[in-house]
Amino acid sequence: MSVTLLAGSATASVALAADVPAPAAEAAATAPVENLIVGYKTSASEASSNTAAADDAAAKGKKAGKKAKFDRRLGTGAALVSLGSATAPADAAKVMAQFRADPDVAYVETDARAYAMATPNDTEYTKQWDLFEPTAGMNVPAAWDKSTGSGVTVAVIDTGYVAHSDVAPNVVAGYDFISNSTYARDGGGRDSNPADEGDWNATDGECGVGSKASGSSWHGTHVAGTIAAATNNGKGVAGIAYNAKIQPVRVLGKCGGTTADIADAITWASGGTVAGIPANATPAKVINMSLGGSGACSATYQNAINGAVGRGTTVVVAAGNSNSDAAGFTPASCNNVVNVAASNRTGDRSFYSNYGASIDVAAPGGETRRGTDTPGTVTTPENGILSTLNASTTTPGAEIYKPYQGTSMAAPHVAGLAALVVAAKPSLTPAQVEAAIKNNTRPLAGVCTGGCGTGLADAAATVNAVTTTTPPGLENGTDYTIGDNTTVESPITVSGKTGNAPATLKVGVNIVHSYIGDLKVDLIAPDGTAYNLHNRTGSSTDNINQTYTVDASSEVANGTWKLRVNDNAGGDTGKIDFWSLAF
Repeated sequence: MSVTLLAGSATASVALAADVPAPAAEAAATAPVENLIVGYKTSASEASSNTAAADDAAAKGKKAGKKAKFDRRLGTGAALVSLGSATAPADAAKVMAQFRADPDVAYVETDARAYAMATPNDTEYTKQWDLFEPTAGMNVPAAWDKSTGSGVTVAVIDTGYVAHSDVAPNVVAGYDFISNSTYARDGGGRDSNPADEGDWNATDGECGVGSKASGSSWHGTHVAGTIAAATNNGKGVAGIAYNAKIQPVRVLGKCGGTTADIADAITWASGGTVAGIPANATPAKVINMSLGGSGACSATYQNAINGAVGRGTTVVVAAGNSNSDAAGFTPASCNNVVNVAASNRTGDRSFYSNYGASIDVAAPGGETRRGTDTPGTVTTPENGILSTLNASTTTPGAEIYKPYQGTSMAAPHVAGLAALVVAAKPSLTPAQVEAAIKNNTRPLAGVCTGGCGTGLADAAATVNAVTTTTPPGLENGTDYTIGDNTTVESPITVSGKTGNAPATLKVGVNIVHSYIGDLKVDLIAPDGTAYNLHNRTGSSTDNINQTYTVDASSEVANGTWKLRVNDNAGGDTGKIDFWSLAF
């Protein structure tokens, strides 16, 4: 599967700048397929034996009348199966049908492509309204007296890194995961040099039907500057977590990047093992993915993300720039991520930003033009997000600063905040980092049609919350096992409050479970009143990691509150991992 511009249906795509032309929807349907990703059930010999997987791929290809060859094992354990040269979708479907018919196969999907999500614009701190303006800024300076991100590595899984003196002091060794040398433009496949060689396309149609010629975006460097540009160095822009380290992990080149490469990058960046790749000497505690594509979260993405979160890495993703429900985009629709929508300088949802129930928070993404202006124009650069960039339209040239707009710009604001939080309190789990960010947002100054999560991320409020002694009983991190067909309750006793609970009581819930469609989750007030949070939706989706807002204004605040979870089926179990109340 390949990541591409946020448009089209069969490809996963990187969240791009809102004005970058995206391939037409029909391009996804007609794009040739080079590889398949096959996940075997753990009981199958092919799940652990490369020889067995190779034999199986060859046999299934033969049955379909096509050539299929085992290529390598992904970090998630899935098998990458090569179809040789580019294969027509209809022919690839025949091979996929053979895999789907095998009861030992958990899933099979195309190795689609992804593309970068935005464009940059900025030069001086005074232009960084997104950090400090009271209307729609993220209140960053007020957090710096308590945390600047020291000791935290943030992996930027993107186009790589083009040398820039305002980012260079904070860069640590990364990796280039682009397997195909043509797309990598570096003369080889995967290697230890994550340098951005440029992602330009010389002609229309070069990257599929409907794709347009475009210059190099230097997307990863713009993202990196927002997170951790050097600060107080007398030039350029300030990074949000300016003492954190940036680990460039290159997955996007010419025509975007593939799911297989991105999944392995997630695994490696978080400290997991990827066959044939040296171990990561500085695993990231935060991952930023300002990339994506259309379609529901794939098993490959979800498995890689779950692995990263299990290793203690917070994963932040861009919601996408299609002015649509983010539930229809990947990795925005994946579980265990912090999904970020974009807001503008007046505090409204940016005209291009995706929205919906899957959004966790909003952050400044800017608008370099008004929604009514001609796409591709830059009419309001002062309202974009300024960061580090390169002047060349093809191969690397002179360093510059430039404003971009996009959810690609919003996500690194939250990744930078996550780095501040982890640096301030290293013991926090990814679920607790996410809960802290979501529980300490403030309302958007404007409007967000469609839903922007809990509100606008607030750096100072979040860092203050995690560095202030938690009042007794406002969180419970004790594990409570959820068995088949059982009901379990986790208590939080609140005292010292006056009056009733608020109309916007925030309930942070982290439940580890392999089939959340089995679960009914309720908040139980001290008087026994039940407030339903989740009622057997989500089908086979893994885990609940969400902050709910409850109107509890009729309830006395003090007393014992409970999170009640009822499992109403057999075959899948789990636990209440952590939950919290924010009054």
